[in-house]
Amino acid sequence: IDRVQKVAVDIGGSLAKVVYLTSGPRSQGGRLHFAAFETDNVEKCVSFIRTLLDSPSDTSENEPVIMATGGGAHRFRDLLNKELGVEIRVEDEMESLTAGLNFLIREVADEVFTYSEDTMQFVDAAADMFPYMLVNIGSGVSILKVTGDDEFERISGTSLGGGTLWGLLNLLTGVRSFDAMLEMTKTGDNAKVDMMVGDIYGTNYGRIGLKASNIASSMGGVYRKTLDKHFDDSDVARSILYMVSNNIGQIAYLNAQLHGIRHIYFGGYFIRGHPLTMHTLSYAINFWSKGEMRALFLRHEGFLGATGAFFIGERAKPATPDVALGVAPDVSQTLNEDKAPDVRRTRGRTYSFTENFSIAGAIADDAIGSLGMLDREPSKLEPLAQLVNTAKCPYTPDT
Repeated sequence: IDRVQKVAVDIGGSLAKVVYLTSGPRSQGGRLHFAAFETDNVEKCVSFIRTLLDSPSDTSENEPVIMATGGGAHRFRDLLNKELGVEIRVEDEMESLTAGLNFLIREVADEVFTYSEDTMQFVDAAADMFPYMLVNIGSGVSILKVTGDDEFERISGTSLGGGTLWGLLNLLTGVRSFDAMLEMTKTGDNAKVDMMVGDIYGTNYGRIGLKASNIASSMGGVYRKTLDKHFDDSDVARSILYMVSNNIGQIAYLNAQLHGIRHIYFGGYFIRGHPLTMHTLSYAINFWSKGEMRALFLRHEGFLGATGAFFIGERAKPATPDVALGVAPDVSQTLNEDKAPDVRRTRGRTYSFTENFSIAGAIADDAIGSLGMLDREPSKLEPLAQLVNTAKCPYTPDT
């Protein structure tokens, strides 16, 4: 029987995300699972965690601890304490987001990808990782500049986020489910609701790079006499999705330009692997930067905070090599003894992670990707002796 070893939860304004680790009775590895609930039904999330805690537990732990992050970790802390009866350890939201993203970039194959014109292309982002910008789209949007491990600052944000889309579409169409709203956008025609460049100029405005099909004013076509006054819900849904996504994309570009950053990650459960959303964000970044920047997406986009809280909790333990996390203490190695302090840090890993797609779950209905559980296996990796490079023992290529 699999036992639950660790649980982490990220409770946002709209959704609560859970990450938990299970392992077999004799296994030295484990499996990371992912689940999400609406925050309005946070009791279901708490009940789910209660079920996990009631399952066979890791006998090496005296008492289970729930790692919690997000605004709801503070708002619902009393509820979590009362219903779960265990220690609730609250981790900083922004630190959890960056820790989760850093883990996924480094450890999960084919995690990062670009998306444009219905083309998904995986990217190896670990080699040239920092600096980067994280645009985390939840109910609202936070924009973080990340320059290294545990080195980040929140540089901007906007209140126009996933909650804006959800709220407006619920008011205008009556649809309650966020995934149903995304589904509506697939058949909608925003040109029936928006005012397009072609509606003003009759053609492209080539001198400043605007196509006739570009949006001049979101929802601006509603009052035009030439338009049919019956508006389909799908047309409204597509218009508002473009409005929110285009604004986020432009704000992201402006911040990246201001801080000299070229790699822009978009995370948060708002995206849901939805092609139209990703295409709009990619188009905005490419358009405003004239192709000098690129939008990067993640398959585990909605679970950055919960994943980060999980691993922050692991490394916070006073220990020698952190076996549960799979990371040994940092080892500093001077690469050039003539120049101090020119030090590169390496990490000895005692575990590796692979994705198990035999039990994959869709990111959302008709999303372009899916999530497999992350299987953790013991496989300690040692630095290659021939790659050690010091002044006394310089590295010499053997080919």
